[in-house]
Amino acid sequence: MYDTTDRASVIFGNVISESGYRSALKAKGKFAKRFGDDAGEPHRLQVADTPVIGPALGVRNLGPAPASAPTFAFPAGSKPVVIGNIRMGFGHYRIAMAMASAAHALGFDPFWLDLCSFPESTCSKVIGRQNDLYSMGSRLSQRIGAFDKLVWEPLNSEGFRKLSYNASDQKVAELMAPVLADLPHDVPYVATHAWPAQAAVHAGLAHVVNAIPDNWPMALHLAEGAVHTVQTPSAYWGYRQLRGMEKGRTLLPMPADTLRYVGHYVDHEIVRGIAEDCAARRTRAAAGEPLRYLLSVGGAGAQFELFASIIEHLLPAVAAGQATLLVNAGDHKHVWEKLMRKLPALVDAETYFDDFAHTQAFVEVAREETVYGVHAFCHDDIFAAVYSTNLLMRVCDVLVTKPGELSFYPVPKLMIRRVGGHEAWGAIHAAEVGDGTYEMETLEETCATIDLLQADRALVPFMCDRIEAAAAAGTYDGAYRAVKLATQTE
Repeated sequence: MYDTTDRASVIFGNVISESGYRSALKAKGKFAKRFGDDAGEPHRLQVADTPVIGPALGVRNLGPAPASAPTFAFPAGSKPVVIGNIRMGFGHYRIAMAMASAAHALGFDPFWLDLCSFPESTCSKVIGRQNDLYSMGSRLSQRIGAFDKLVWEPLNSEGFRKLSYNASDQKVAELMAPVLADLPHDVPYVATHAWPAQAAVHAGLAHVVNAIPDNWPMALHLAEGAVHTVQTPSAYWGYRQLRGMEKGRTLLPMPADTLRYVGHYVDHEIVRGIAEDCAARRTRAAAGEPLRYLLSVGGAGAQFELFASIIEHLLPAVAAGQATLLVNAGDHKHVWEKLMRKLPALVDAETYFDDFAHTQAFVEVAREETVYGVHAFCHDDIFAAVYSTNLLMRVCDVLVTKPGELSFYPVPKLMIRRVGGHEAWGAIHAAEVGDGTYEMETLEETCATIDLLQADRALVPFMCDRIEAAAAAGTYDGAYRAVKLATQTE
């Protein structure tokens, strides 16, 4: 028999099978053999300035200090909230920025802690390996239909859903906990991925909020010992009942005090600007200005061919002054270069590369003036790469996005085909709220919807009406509520 006090053996009162527990031990052992186990070694922290978002969100960075450094203490007089995150795609960084922004607006001092930023640690090496595998799977799923149907969709919708998957993650997260050992156990801590949440619990932190990103309940996102927050009522029901997380077995539910529905995780400045931004969209529609489309093409570049085809479809409208195209390639300049090779007309685009001040200046111009043509944005700095989309979405009319984390933002959205089955319910929720379309499963359907948006300029104001109604109901206040839970002020 195995240790039933182990978080990998019993999850919310549900006993994991012995074979499942052995698999969890094997998973941890595999990573430990490859990358070592640095538990017991000193992992000191130090505070540093955070590029780009530091001044805007009042956030400072927590990174590795020399092993000889003294035990970490937060700056005197600060009211810290630690934002635990990982650099896996842009989604978890984007949600972390929303949490930092909300914490700052509520009078706290956010401290950014990326578990991938400790290059010598077992923690960062383990996450890096898993990120590489996930990125490769995402790309393959978009290129090879059989792989998507037989491997990627089932893994993302059902494989990550299994309670036994969480058991393995809990064991592997023990290898991540040492980088958090320097934190005071009573510090408020908001995690934007299950691994930083699990690691924090293993490290002994007492006030951990696990901000679940997806709208499809999966055991992947569980971190027992934390308070879990979800963005939608349907996710609340699914997680409360641990729905479908073990086939053929009715599981004990999550205790009520471990799960909270809070609403969408959105940055303070975006929530505060909803009325102004929606009014500007209505004004542009009434004046017949070119419809502004924002495409965020960063991350693994999994949907390159789809984005390229969407841009190609829009280029005639751009040339006719009927549409304006904003393309954020994130920190992947090679993606933009590949787009130019495929679509030579993009050579005339206005570019904003590695100059965040230039990007900010464009946003201010776009707020006041009519803008035409194609504008491309790319920044090597990860913070600038991610935060550029936050700025640009406020001055766009339609965000063209897969139904991932961006599906929860208060901007009119055209939902393109998902990457992984777990994203499907993001589009379903947006369509029901009314601030986005349903998921467009084909390029033809996507292009037809673009043509409809071009022909009927009342559709963007229609979505703006729904955004304002949702805002009045508090739908976009999830980041504030998550921070209040961590700081025990709600």
